[in-house]
Order: sequence, then C-alpha cells, then structure tokens
Amino acid sequence: MPYRRLPNTDQARLKALQTAIKKADENGFSEKAISFATLNEARSFLAHFEKQMMQYQQIVDKKVNANKHYRQIAANAHMYVSHFIQVLNLAVIRGEIKREQKSLYHLSPHSNRLPDISNDRDLLKWGKNIIEGENERLKQGGMPIYNPTIQKVKVHYDIFREYQSTQELYKSNTNRNWTELDRLRQRADKIILDIWNQVEEYYKDLRPYARLCACKSYGIIYYYRRDEARITAKTDEDLIRLEKSQQTIPLFQ
Repeated sequence: MPYRRLPNTDQARLKALQTAIKKADENGFSEKAISFATLNEARSFLAHFEKQMMQYQQIVDKKVNANKHYRQIAANAHMYVSHFIQVLNLAVIRGEIKREQKSLYHLSPHSNRLPDISNDRDLLKWGKNIIEGENERLKQGGMPIYNPTIQKVKVHYDIFREYQSTQELYKSNTNRNWTELDRLRQRADKIILDIWNQVEEYYKDLRPYARLCACKSYGIIYYYRRDEARITAKTDEDLIRLEKSQQTIPLFQ
C-alpha cells in the first residue's frame, strides 16, 4: 500500500473532515467505518474550526486594510518631522537660532545630519524630541519656526502615534487568534488521524484496490513512493486469478 500523509493546510484539514463526515452520513448504518463518538466529535469540532478560520481571516483582512492607511499616515509624519529638522538646521546656519539650542531637541549642535527615522520606533522617538524641544525653546523666548510650524508637525505626529497604537492592537489580536487557530490545527490532526485509522482498520480485509478506493472515499490521501507499483483494478483481478489457481482440485472422487 502507498503511504498516507496528514493534511498540512487549514483548507486541506477542513476538506478531510468534511469528506469523512459526508461519506459516513451517506453510508448511514450500512457501514460503520467511523465510530459514533468520533463522528460526533468531528462534527462539533468542524463547526468550531470553520468559525475560527473565518474569524482569523477577517482579522487579517482588517489588519491589511488598516496597514495601507497606516503607512500613508506614517509617511506624512516622517515628512513633517524630517522637514522641520531641516528647517531648524538652516535657521542655525543662518544664525537665527543659537547652535547650542539644538541640544533642546536632542540634536548634536555640531552636526546638521538628520537622525535616522526610517522605522516607526525612531519616528516616535524623534517626533517627541522635536515637539518638546521646540516648545522649550519658545518658552525661553525664541521665535517659532514656520513652514512647517510645530503645531502642524504635532498634528501629524499625534495622528501617527494614535494609529501606531491601533496597529499594535491589530498585531496582538492577530497573534492571539493565530495561537488559537494553531491549537485547533493540532486537535484537527488528532481527529483526522483517528478517523483514518478507524477507516483503514474497517476495510483491512478487502483486496488492495478495493481497500484503497474505500479508504479514499473517506478522504484519506495516499502517496506512492518512488518506483512503487500503482494499485489498480487489475491488481485485484490478478489476485483473484491467483487465488483460483491455487485452489486444489481432487484427482479422484
């Protein structure tokens, strides 16, 4: 017999359970290849598994859609924060702002190099530094920077920070549902394995091809090894002929 292999995707697991349940229902009490208890467990689990799969997919879809909008929000915040720093550096170069005041923004007074804000964590950090630094400089009597103003920067920064927190919630929710789905996958595999073992045991006395067909009708998937001979209807026919040829015929009555 070729070897079998448990499903390795959620859709394949779903199909394996659905096929086994459907076949058992079609046969009714004429063939009890699967025990009543296992069949009931499979039915109950299938409904729960389908629901969890749908719920997880909905969460992923929402996360993907929200992420598209989030990336635009982040791009806007990045643009305003980086542009403000550039304008600040130009004001220092022109002598409009004292060089040492750059330390209020946690920027080096001796460098006009832009800090790295390519990732969300650094953007949050430097957005906060710039807003607090500008507010502190204004308290000391400094003239505000325009184009962009710190108020404009803060608007886009606050929107970004809010959406960033929402994205973290989406991520946490997705991970939690993935963990639950992964737990259900393990249970699905146990139920499918139990069903397949029962089915193969029930049809163990059939000839190879008849047994193979009966088991496959319950959703069992078989794989042939390299160079392994295929089991066909002819396999059973050859066995029947061999059995007949081995029957002893008495020479004398």
